This record gives sequence, C-alpha cells and structure tokens, in this order.
Amino acid sequence: MQTIKLQDPITIDNVTYDELNIRRPKVRDRLAVERMKKTDAEKEIAMIANLAEVDIRVIEELDLADYGKIQQSFADFFPSTPEISD
Repeated sequence: MQTIKLQDPITIDNVTYDELNIRRPKVRDRLAVERMKKTDAEKEIAMIANLAEVDIRVIEELDLADYGKIQQSFADFFPSTPEISD
C-alpha cells in the first residue's frame, strides 16, 4: 500500500481527504475496469478510486498535480519490463 499526501486537500460529503492510501492492484481489478464501456481516462479514474477505496468523485475533484502524483504511484505498481525466469 502506498500513501499519497495531497498538496491540495479536498472535501466530499463533509469528509476531508488530505491523503489517499492506494493498495496494490490485483488481476480482478484490471478485469473489472476492462469490462467497462468507458474511455481510457474514465477507466483509470475508476481503477484508482477502487484501489484507494473512495468514491469516484474524490478522484474527479483532485487537483491535477495531486492526480499526477497518484498516476505515478499507480504506474509504479507495474514493472517496465516483465521479469521472466526459466
């Protein structure tokens, strides 16, 4: 799990978010998002909301700088080149 401190906290439904905890994705998370009839951006937002266990509105209201930090954190879960062992 990674904790992302928000530069610009947001409040949704009287809950203030100053950080988000994002868990590591599982294959089932990827499959659920791929089944959606949405744009790639909407799928990414849905996946991040699911991994952070927050309403999708929380992700939609993030400052772009904070969203960029979350995108980087999300990308870090995936290695750039797969490691294959014999």
